[in-house]
Amino acid sequence: MKHDLHSFLPLSPAELHILLALAPDDLHGYGIMQEVARQSQGKYKLGPGTLYDNLKKLLNHRLVEESPKASSSDDRDSRRRYYRLSTVGRKVLAAEVTRLDEVVREAKMHLHALKPRRA
Repeated sequence: MKHDLHSFLPLSPAELHILLALAPDDLHGYGIMQEVARQSQGKYKLGPGTLYDNLKKLLNHRLVEESPKASSSDDRDSRRRYYRLSTVGRKVLAAEVTRLDEVVREAKMHLHALKPRRA
């Protein structure tokens, strides 16, 4: 099944951070919240409601899927659900990063072109 990746763009900040958190490894909900806070140096924090509302949406769009893998270091609670990026989710994340690169490049061009105004 072929997906139009651009139909998913732009991602909301929460979606982007969740996909970024899942890029390196499968995580459970609390792990996603911790990874988002770590990656953003504490500047962006997901609450449980925002996290699970967005995970449900990402699952429905098949950008994220439940993972059968339970981390061996976290076998204490087999009730935890782990999540991972789907193949389409990885492609959408890559497309969003490319889009954001273009936005930043354009912004730098405009800022560089600005001349200081005299008061």
